[in-house]
Amino acid sequence: MDSPEEQITIKKLTRENISTEHICCAISDKKCREGYEAKKEWLKNQFQDGYVFKKVDVRGKVFIEYVPAEKGWVPVEAPGYMLINCFWVSGQYKRKGQGTRLYLECEKDARDKQGIVVVVAEKKQPFMSEKKFFVKQGFMLADTAPPYFELWYKPFVKNAVLPKFKPCTRNAQCDVKKGLAVYYTNACPFTEFYVNVELKRIAEKKEMELTVQKLSKREEAQNHFVPHTIYSLFYNGDFVTQHILNEKYFDRFIKSAG
Repeated sequence: MDSPEEQITIKKLTRENISTEHICCAISDKKCREGYEAKKEWLKNQFQDGYVFKKVDVRGKVFIEYVPAEKGWVPVEAPGYMLINCFWVSGQYKRKGQGTRLYLECEKDARDKQGIVVVVAEKKQPFMSEKKFFVKQGFMLADTAPPYFELWYKPFVKNAVLPKFKPCTRNAQCDVKKGLAVYYTNACPFTEFYVNVELKRIAEKKEMELTVQKLSKREEAQNHFVPHTIYSLFYNGDFVTQHILNEKYFDRFIKSAG
């Protein structure tokens, strides 16, 4: 007999049902309402390219997103692979097998692929999937990019192509060499507020020059300076963090970068 956790439905979002379904993150965060709706619109545009959003049907952050790597918004070269873009199990649903259930959905949908790839960090980082989960699933290290990004893969066929990061990720530097520069997409509902309201407020308060660049096209994201395109902050040209910052964390990261 299935456990109560296993009996909870896994639901796939589509263009037809997304208007009435929640997308897990920022469900009740009013300040992120604009970003929440922007992500829904972003998802609608990605579904036609094979993007998948599946969630455990609960009111919480228990979901996985994946897409054929050629259509992903990440600077990787992984022809024929499925790319896990976002994977989050939080709160009371952790350590109850829900992450494995969601991952197996991805594996099932990727059986006609060469394998699966995912970007993680050398050590645990906020807003990134944890490496140890994928190690348990049989993933192997394929490539690295500074300062701590790693590309892990699980091949399904013999002699599968070894995936790798694009050359544009090798320096972890952007083309804005003075002040702060932040790049973001609408793949996360938190980015609109924390970039265009919170970060702008912080930069103005601290009298720091800020350049904001939304990656609004897939080609821009696929040629980004680091393998994390949802949100990436640079200071005087050097990558600082993918952590979506409030003022408390801003002071910590920028002080460290300086």
